[in-house]
Amino acid sequence: MIETRQRGVGTDGDIASKAVGMTNLRLRVASALVLAPLTLGCAFVGGWLFLALCFIASGVILCEWTRLVAGRLEATVLAPGLASLGAALAFTGLDRPTVAAALIAIGVILAGAATALPSRDVPPSSRAAWAAGGMIYAGAAFLGPALLRRDSELGLVAVFFLAATVWATDIFAYFVGRAVGGPLLWPRMSPNKTWAGAAGGLAGGTLAGISVAYASGLLALSVIGVVAAVLSVLAQCGDLLESAVKRRFGAKDASHLIPGHGGLMDRLDGFIVAAFAALLIGTLRQGLDAPAQGLLIW
Repeated sequence: MIETRQRGVGTDGDIASKAVGMTNLRLRVASALVLAPLTLGCAFVGGWLFLALCFIASGVILCEWTRLVAGRLEATVLAPGLASLGAALAFTGLDRPTVAAALIAIGVILAGAATALPSRDVPPSSRAAWAAGGMIYAGAAFLGPALLRRDSELGLVAVFFLAATVWATDIFAYFVGRAVGGPLLWPRMSPNKTWAGAAGGLAGGTLAGISVAYASGLLALSVIGVVAAVLSVLAQCGDLLESAVKRRFGAKDASHLIPGHGGLMDRLDGFIVAAFAALLIGTLRQGLDAPAQGLLIW
């Protein structure tokens, strides 16, 4: 009887867990059906519209980070951070990417200097680092897509390439991981991610990136495939990084802004890291005036 009851409880628990999982999946799909066309539509239009979207997203991310770390929206951190992001928006729109990047760096310094993060979980000795870290994260969220898109030759293709790589990584990792299961990738920080899911995400993200490059008429697809694979891996590292930050502060989600996803940080964690890495690759090869060409032309 005891064994039977335990099985029954387990079965009921499994059913309830699957029901919650299906509800969450539906919410994630519904949210994606709204957010993906909005993002790609703004990217297609480009200009100030896309820059405004990048600014709003980075500002929300800075707010979520600060609330996560400090337990509240701390003005001494947000004021210099949002001011730096706004100034970076203006100078990016005026075709001054170097100034925009410098302003983000200044914002990092100012946010780090504002050490008034009144969190019981953050000792005074590390408050500056956590405050500066939030500005680095938000600054990367702005600079990556904003400076890639402003490339007059391949900016739009670069954003689509990046989005396809990251989104396919997320989708394939989720479904392959659920279908195959197996050993966990990093159980202490992310109890649901598996090595099988990571491999599936890598394969899906790489193929998606190559597909966008092929459809855009780009050459050297084998090299671009390697770039897509690197960005796919970094996107998954970005996911794990955000999970580690949330675990550090005992939070399940960065916020409850997006149904099924949590906060904007939860939705863009992998994209932020991959986008900034893509910007660095492109900038190292072609400079800040043509980072998309540096990313995609080999």
